[in-house]
Amino acid sequence: MNGPGPDRTKIIRATEEHLPAIAELAGVIWRACYPGIISRAQIDYMLARMYALDTLREEIRSQSIRYDFLLVDGEPAGFASHGPTSEPGVMKLHKLYLMPALHGRGLGSRLLQHCEREVRMAGAHRLILSVNKRNTQAVAVYKRNGFVIAESVVTDIGGGFVMDDYIMAKSVSEK
Repeated sequence: MNGPGPDRTKIIRATEEHLPAIAELAGVIWRACYPGIISRAQIDYMLARMYALDTLREEIRSQSIRYDFLLVDGEPAGFASHGPTSEPGVMKLHKLYLMPALHGRGLGSRLLQHCEREVRMAGAHRLILSVNKRNTQAVAVYKRNGFVIAESVVTDIGGGFVMDDYIMAKSVSEK
């Protein structure tokens, strides 16, 4: 691995105190990675809805969504969130983002594998996620990590915007 080694990286469970840093990190990452995939107007709309501190607090407090923070040399470098679905034994990876300068170093896969272990320990046998169909880099990472495309969905998110996504899935049961 050419990136930061395990001794320089740490994944911690995020608390409500970390939410402002997560929201700030999301803004940096989204504005760097999503132009060309979705419009700037949709980026701003989705960031305002998904990363408002009240929204993030509600996810943790009422929806049993867990956030994990990836630190490199003690600095925020990425985050992920996952939580239950209405289907028993199935958890959803809601978010997984990494600073663009750290792409290609295995850190996103490391964070993903951490989430897989966490949902397995919570009793899940399947992990699902949504990814924008045009986000070819993310789709490729998920495929390399054993996810398969389960379906294709278009979701109206208001404001004149839609999410045009693949639902990807992976068995996380012990082999």
